[in-house]
Amino acid sequence: MAIPSLLRPVRHALLLALLLLTLAVPARSALALTLADLPASPPPERVLDSADVLSRAGRSEIEQKLESFAADHVDARLITVTRLDYGVSLENLGRQVLQRWTPDPVEGNLGADPLLLLLIDGQTRGTAIVASPPLERQLPPELLRSTARTTMAQPLKEGDRYRQATLDALARLDVVIDGGEDPGEPDVPEAPAVVSNIPSQEETASSNAFTWVVVLLVVGSVVPMVTWWVFSR
Repeated sequence: MAIPSLLRPVRHALLLALLLLTLAVPARSALALTLADLPASPPPERVLDSADVLSRAGRSEIEQKLESFAADHVDARLITVTRLDYGVSLENLGRQVLQRWTPDPVEGNLGADPLLLLLIDGQTRGTAIVASPPLERQLPPELLRSTARTTMAQPLKEGDRYRQATLDALARLDVVIDGGEDPGEPDVPEAPAVVSNIPSQEETASSNAFTWVVVLLVVGSVVPMVTWWVFSR
């Protein structure tokens, strides 16, 4: 009878933990950003900093750079997210936004500029760039992927440099849109070689071999002398 009495508090604790876990999962899922959380049409501001990773000055600088693309008939925008819904990649979200914000050929404005979207995941520091089909000749998918995975990603690997990551990517794409040659991916600094005090396997083997040679020489010299001394007495 004592064992069931001891197990009763354990069962209660397990039930309580399961209840808390059940309540916590919807709360965490609610933090995930989905397409429904974004405006139904392109908003007036070109920077949607949902992750709140930009300062006011940084947001203003990026806004001005994005607006400069309008001279080339490109509607450039930046979207930052705090967390993506399960199973949705940053690039997939960008394509969904493209489809949602592209005006209908029948009801929409046929003269609207094609969209260029830069996306940053504030939680994972992931990056993606997508563009409307009319821009594919100027900005092929390979260029957009390269810019997102290298030009944007490099400043984020060095720290929370979201402003620099966006400006670097826009600068590279701006050159191509203006008809220039792609500046290419940024140079990745090589990590300095780490000097270790731990001997390598070769050094250890060499050291052990030298020690054995010394030991054998000593033994080979001392043993005959001791033998001669013992028998000579």
